[in-house]
Amino acid sequence: MSPIHRRVEAAGIRGIRRKRDPSLIGPEAFFAEADELRRAFARLLEQGGSPVDPARVALLPSVSYGVAICARNAGLERGDEVVVARDQFPGNVYGWMRAASDAGARLRIVDPPAAPPRGAVWNQRLLEAMGPRTRIVALGHVHWADGTLFDLEALAARARDVGALVIVDGTQSIGALPFPMDAVRPDAVITAGYKWLLGPYSLALGWFGPAFDDGVPLEESWIAREGSRDFGGLVNYRDSYDPGAVRFDVGERSNFILLPMMLEALELLHGWGGPAAVQAHALGLTHPFVERMRDAGFEVEEEAARASHLFGLRLPRTASAEAVSRSLAARRVVVSVRGGALRISPHLYNDEGDLRALEEALKEALEGALHEAGPSRGA
Repeated sequence: MSPIHRRVEAAGIRGIRRKRDPSLIGPEAFFAEADELRRAFARLLEQGGSPVDPARVALLPSVSYGVAICARNAGLERGDEVVVARDQFPGNVYGWMRAASDAGARLRIVDPPAAPPRGAVWNQRLLEAMGPRTRIVALGHVHWADGTLFDLEALAARARDVGALVIVDGTQSIGALPFPMDAVRPDAVITAGYKWLLGPYSLALGWFGPAFDDGVPLEESWIAREGSRDFGGLVNYRDSYDPGAVRFDVGERSNFILLPMMLEALELLHGWGGPAAVQAHALGLTHPFVERMRDAGFEVEEEAARASHLFGLRLPRTASAEAVSRSLAARRVVVSVRGGALRISPHLYNDEGDLRALEEALKEALEGALHEAGPSRGA
């Protein structure tokens, strides 16, 4: 979870104060910020590529909500397969588990190799897992536990060859790593707002491609119907939705607190130079740091197969990741243990001094964990 910038916090407080006097919230307020947020997210996805239509952006409460939309409209049948990576974040797994179970389809979980080169071999295994019965490939751009970089361009090309849809959970990357929309040509991209987008909790953004143009939403919200901007005519019920992905918006999407916060966060990102600037800063910090950590005994994925803003340090087998994490916490150094790796996630607010402090704490923590584990029983 990212910190909240002071400007984002202030936007939320202004939203709270606005609710004091409902006369300040007219009909247009239900649409203006939502429209602006769609445009801001579309700009983020199109950086360095073709224009992205804001009408294809839906306002959601969570990634799992967006995945449920995709699963509801995927058309899975008995014998079909859904391909996912081992230990990926469950928000892009549980929905497919349910859909596969209901349809009599198979969830195919692809394991990483036990030893390096982890990224290259894992990507190859994912390619090989796709076949004539594959209907869905559901992945992140980077793995949430250790930052393994998935070759979405190659994986999506293979998915198209077999007639499968590509559903990307961008929570671990969008906002910090440029997303190659033109090269990947995904069918849906969904991301939570609370992480690399620097926004509030309980707000997510989803881009839905043509495969979902006639999709059925999870709920029948009045604001997603054509003509909903005419409050006086809301009782003239319509079957037709607003064009694009607006049909998938969560009910009460016009949140007068969360939307201004998310807008302010995206404007900050754009002002800083976008995901490319975040990634460049993280690479400058982490490249020398990673080399020093390797020399200290940690295992780190090769640079070509990992992200710079989020990556994992794997300890020697005799050291406990939990013991290292406890030792770091005692030094007020915060990292997460995910899947046996210590997850490191620097941002623009980190500098070389932070990485040096982390390095020192990690070396001391590793030494303590190895001492705690005692001598190895190996020959």
